[in-house]
Amino acid sequence: MERVNPKSRRDAYGSRINRAPSPTLVFLIPLCSILLGSLIPVVFIASAVPIIPPLGFLLLMSWRIIRPGIFPVWIGFPLGLFDDLFSGQPFGSAILLWSLAMIAIELIELRFPWRNFVQDWLTVAGFTAAYIIASGMLSGGEFDLPMLLAILPQIILSIALFPLISRLVARLDRLRLTRFRVVN
Repeated sequence: MERVNPKSRRDAYGSRINRAPSPTLVFLIPLCSILLGSLIPVVFIASAVPIIPPLGFLLLMSWRIIRPGIFPVWIGFPLGLFDDLFSGQPFGSAILLWSLAMIAIELIELRFPWRNFVQDWLTVAGFTAAYIIASGMLSGGEFDLPMLLAILPQIILSIALFPLISRLVARLDRLRLTRFRVVN
């Protein structure tokens, strides 16, 4: 008969029994990261020229790309609503654009079920550029050369930051799925 040391927390069956991911972390980490991403550009820098990428939108796209089944398609509405409240954009612009982006990514995933990082990066780059341009147009700007030159640094920075944001989302996903001991 195998004896278990009472001082160690391991039992004879290993450490995986009676462990499950925390339901709170499973749902709150993705949502809170996107909501915090929507708040960060407002808190730190206020400038006349947009340079800070739309972090909430990039986090939403990263979560959708990394974990396709984590959010339903309609999640763009409430998250876009929160972003509209704090971004300074006209009310409804993020609701519309985030919802359209979620629907479009769903359609792309139905058409192309195989994916790699380059395809994901190009997809998010296209959606981010379209989102920034459409946000500028919905805020009352005209799509001309001066507007394009003003938002071009934001588009480039957003596309360049996507791999780092994806890595952050992957680490948050690992934290989200950590297993904690369930105490009876």
